[in-house]
Amino acid sequence: MTGGAKGLYPLRLSATARPLVFGGHAIARHLGKTGIPDWCVAETWECSDVDGSGATVTNGPLAGRPLRRLVTDHPEELMGAGWSGDFFPVLTKFIDASGTLPVHLHADDEAARRWEGQRNGKTEAWHILDAAPGATALCGVKGGVTADELRAALEMQDFDRVLRRLPVRAGETIYVPGGTPHSFGPRTLVYEIEQTSDIQQHAMRWQMEDGSPVDDEQFAANISAFMREVKLEPRPRFVPGLPVATGDGTGRTFLCASPYFALERWHAGTAEPLRHSFATAQILSNVGAPVRVRVGGLEERLGRAETLLLPAALGEVEIVGPADVLFGYLPDLRRDVVAPLTEAGYTAEAIGGLGHVPATAAPGA
Repeated sequence: MTGGAKGLYPLRLSATARPLVFGGHAIARHLGKTGIPDWCVAETWECSDVDGSGATVTNGPLAGRPLRRLVTDHPEELMGAGWSGDFFPVLTKFIDASGTLPVHLHADDEAARRWEGQRNGKTEAWHILDAAPGATALCGVKGGVTADELRAALEMQDFDRVLRRLPVRAGETIYVPGGTPHSFGPRTLVYEIEQTSDIQQHAMRWQMEDGSPVDDEQFAANISAFMREVKLEPRPRFVPGLPVATGDGTGRTFLCASPYFALERWHAGTAEPLRHSFATAQILSNVGAPVRVRVGGLEERLGRAETLLLPAALGEVEIVGPADVLFGYLPDLRRDVVAPLTEAGYTAEAIGGLGHVPATAAPGA
């Protein structure tokens, strides 16, 4: 393989499979992902620069190079003009909640720095790929519940008394700010995009790694840490996204957006290929049949549930349909989200419903 712009090219990354207690076989058997272990897999980390679980390149001249090294060696070519940083800021996963996830939360940026000694917290979004009829998720604290009432319910493991239970439907997405208590499953398949972090606080009497019990002393410490970082205010909701037609049988749907990440789902038939121009690194994950990806003068076959990282310097991609793919990225909100949606006729209120789009991102602000 020869390099594209600036010597970079579509990058295949190593994916970490995690055998947590709530997992199953849906990532392989339903999505069709190959190359993962034949045991219950809860998560595959498709693009990760988390400390200790960072991806490496598996194809081309840069094979074996850690993602973090690419960030430091090629910051603008990888991430976009004017960008600087010492790690890749977006994490993506497939999650198989064949069982139910533990009730847990991830600190927001402030709490992560104050209590965890981390550079950032973990706001995330879930895009529902498949869900059984009647599937639900817990997300956010019910209105009027006090901190004392929340703690008492957590200690009793009476989650429905204090947390909001929401219906879950395939194709919808929910933006979950840091500090929001949550859980989903069973029988739910999710694509998750989030800040690069693995911090979390749990409120369960069992360990998510193997289901073993948590003793009383550790449980009390866990609840105290949970309460220290919880936010009572966020009440996220599932949204269908904002669709935009792009051509004959092609289109994109904006699923979520914030300063931390954005996620879009694109589709194409056979009348014309999907064409997408971009100015920031794109995490391209295939959630449909195998496709041919053309970018930077190169062509790659992208199989089911496979992921490519497209460096910003490549600038545009063409995908031959039929296609059903996700693009995750660190956005310039005004350029990448607000401008195309405003041009398509969406209001600021509708755009804001995708997650967190500050007023400063509005055109002319």
